[in-house]
Amino acid sequence: MTALGSEGAPLFYLGAHQPHWLWIARFPLFVSHRQLARKARLRPATCRAALDSGGFTELTLNGRWTTTPAQYAEAVTRYTEQLGVLDFAAPMDWMCEPFMIERTGLSVREHQDRTVANYLDLRALAPAVPWLPVLQGWTLPDYLRCCELYASAGVDLAALPRVGLGSVCRRQNTGEIGHIVTTLAARGLRLHGFGVKTGGLQRYGHHLASADSMAWSYNARRLPPLPGCQTHKNCANCLTYATAWRARLLTGLAARGHQTDLFPLPTPTEGTAA
Repeated sequence: MTALGSEGAPLFYLGAHQPHWLWIARFPLFVSHRQLARKARLRPATCRAALDSGGFTELTLNGRWTTTPAQYAEAVTRYTEQLGVLDFAAPMDWMCEPFMIERTGLSVREHQDRTVANYLDLRALAPAVPWLPVLQGWTLPDYLRCCELYASAGVDLAALPRVGLGSVCRRQNTGEIGHIVTTLAARGLRLHGFGVKTGGLQRYGHHLASADSMAWSYNARRLPPLPGCQTHKNCANCLTYATAWRARLLTGLAARGHQTDLFPLPTPTEGTAA
């Protein structure tokens, strides 16, 4: 399985909540709409990038989307025009964790219907944007039903470069998620894993086309700053820490015999731009 435009090798996107990293990092970043929206003007990125819609935060805070599809499509169109082509842009999807269902007061099926409908709306509003269809659900039958919703809408998921897998990051290191991933991959879906940590990569990373993670920031927030980083309280927003974390992650996976073909090891020059 290959990721979009990657010389045959799928990608690991480092989660980044600092937009200016787009102009100094040398590896793929997963950036959030909630952060980019604060920038009135952007310039061409110097690294590959994909866009997170910020849906988890949006629904957690508000129990609904307060942005309209037209507003989001306009914003993402601006990002692609000013940053350069994104690898993909996540839609305004609806997560299906039990606490999120409780927060919105809607059913899993309603979340799925809204997720699929939004993908179709965004494709119609901004057809030039590489929108990512996202499968939402909680159990394997849920995800299979979501596949059928896309099929009923005329969307051939197996023919697309990537398909997002939602509502898994907080239970990713489990046999249940491994079974869900392997089942969907066996259907020919090139999956993007949202927020996949080391345990998840070890279990089912070979079935993913790409993945992202912000785990480095959570780890850094609990630790003192690195030597030489004494200007900040911790390294939760530090590219130096993030780069080192990414290198350790990929090197550790390779040492265990995992993902050497999925997530290439960092090169000696990889990190920040000169």
